[in-house]
Amino acid sequence: MAETLISPGVLARENDSSFISQGPITAGAAIIGPTVKGPVELPTVVTSYSQYQQKFGTTLTSGSPAQTYTYLTSIAAYNYFQNGGTSLLVARVVSGSYTPASSSLIVSASGATSAVFVLETISEGTIMNSSGSEDSNGALINGTSNNVRWQIVNSNTSSGTFDLLIRQGNDNNLEQTVLETWTNLSLDPFAPTYVAKVIGDQKYTLRTDSGTQTKYLQLTGSFPNQSSYVRVKSVNLTTPNYFNNAGNPNPLFTGSLPINASGSFGAAVGSLGAGANFYQNISNTNTQGLVSGSYDNMVALLANQDDYKYNVLLTPGLYDAGHTSTVTQIISNTQNRGDAIYVLDPVAYGAGSVTTVTSQAATRNTSYAAEYWPWCQVQDPDSGQNVWVPASTVIGGVYAYNDSVSEPWFAPAGINRGGLSQVIMAERRLPQGDRDTLYSGKVNPIATFPGTGVVVYGQKTLQTRASALDRVNVRRLLISLKSYISQVAQNLVFEQNTTATRNNFLAQVNPYLESVQQRQGLYAFRVIMDDSNNTPTVIDQNQMVGQIYLQPTKTAEFIYLDFNITPTGATFPA
Repeated sequence: MAETLISPGVLARENDSSFISQGPITAGAAIIGPTVKGPVELPTVVTSYSQYQQKFGTTLTSGSPAQTYTYLTSIAAYNYFQNGGTSLLVARVVSGSYTPASSSLIVSASGATSAVFVLETISEGTIMNSSGSEDSNGALINGTSNNVRWQIVNSNTSSGTFDLLIRQGNDNNLEQTVLETWTNLSLDPFAPTYVAKVIGDQKYTLRTDSGTQTKYLQLTGSFPNQSSYVRVKSVNLTTPNYFNNAGNPNPLFTGSLPINASGSFGAAVGSLGAGANFYQNISNTNTQGLVSGSYDNMVALLANQDDYKYNVLLTPGLYDAGHTSTVTQIISNTQNRGDAIYVLDPVAYGAGSVTTVTSQAATRNTSYAAEYWPWCQVQDPDSGQNVWVPASTVIGGVYAYNDSVSEPWFAPAGINRGGLSQVIMAERRLPQGDRDTLYSGKVNPIATFPGTGVVVYGQKTLQTRASALDRVNVRRLLISLKSYISQVAQNLVFEQNTTATRNNFLAQVNPYLESVQQRQGLYAFRVIMDDSNNTPTVIDQNQMVGQIYLQPTKTAEFIYLDFNITPTGATFPA
């Protein structure tokens, strides 16, 4: 994590003094992975699984003979929301070039050969192509539930307006499925109902800074997107000041309005390559059709702490032994952010022994990541099939449930908060000896108990040295505290470095830490921000220093019960 400030800002530093001698803005989870549809390499927030399905799709068909699959991204999203998750940042990744689909010709009343305006889909890839022949009922042969079609109705030269319907691609003229209705649209750029202004025309493009190699999104277009499905790509026939001084339509523009008609979308590029591996068959060279480097752009983009807020990061489909360089970069980014924990998988399905798993975990040393094992069998929520998934696919749901019924600083493990009711079975049952080996090796076991089911039975981070931060609950406590306190401090940047300003900070931070203490997150705390650490020398350097001492609450992971047998007549000790 960065230890100096180059430009003005707030640096939240940690001093871990809990080493054991031998003897507010609420952020949700983020997930990086492939999806059926949706914007490519544009992190998008969804707040429910139904919204996720709308934006990113459900199942896909692949292989020969064709079979139905669901991406691990979708299964992880389902588990997250089903267990109380409220906000998920989804970053779609693909292999190869992907583009949106564009609308077929929207014809003007004058019959001009150029389109009145052009729409394009927000989602990218050939799955959005609905163009093709229609049957007698107006059903598109290439229309599906994943793509869309357009329809112009109520075109009116007297008012200079028209309505636009966005319909589901697999409907027909007799049974229309209207997804969005935009009424009283205009081609007049001065009117409040101008089509680009109402629907939106903005688009983000991923760029790389030539000097720093930083990834960022560049915005083009003038109006925020209001439609969930399409944006205005261009307006070719405008009607500026449609009405003349007498209040009548200008004859120069009446022929520019689109006629009542319907059409489809096409010309999109990008589809899943042949021979994609899914579920337990994913490998280091083919994980759900993705190849090496597919994740790199989104890994780099989500390193931006200012633009993307989350406290848990998931990448189901990547595993440490097979995607070492990508995982290394993710861990480095997570440490530099300092406000999230990365949940990762150690090995592929059926990869070998407990020793193989712990050997892989031994290559990592960070409190900002945690590993879980083995793989789990779950029911695919969209296809209904029973499939094998890496542990990270279900662990996001465990964290979400933990936070919904308690607090982030409680352990997301054990029968009360670590139960995996959605898991049919684990890849293998782990006896006590295997669980001991895994936990000693910094891997959190997914255990199976008769009468209880499958349970997360560990909460270690990948930190090697024994300290409070080698536990997930303490790491997540620090993430929560740093997030809130940094937000308070952010409001003080460029304020006067005086006693009043420092007291303002203390007046907000101390009550918050007291509330955390009352909610079993801390045994004790102390905050110092006064003349003792803000000396004249510090102030002259334009610095304000605060010291926060914390005693995190520990969890009872090892419970010893001594049963003492005494002879008849013996007295029990007081």
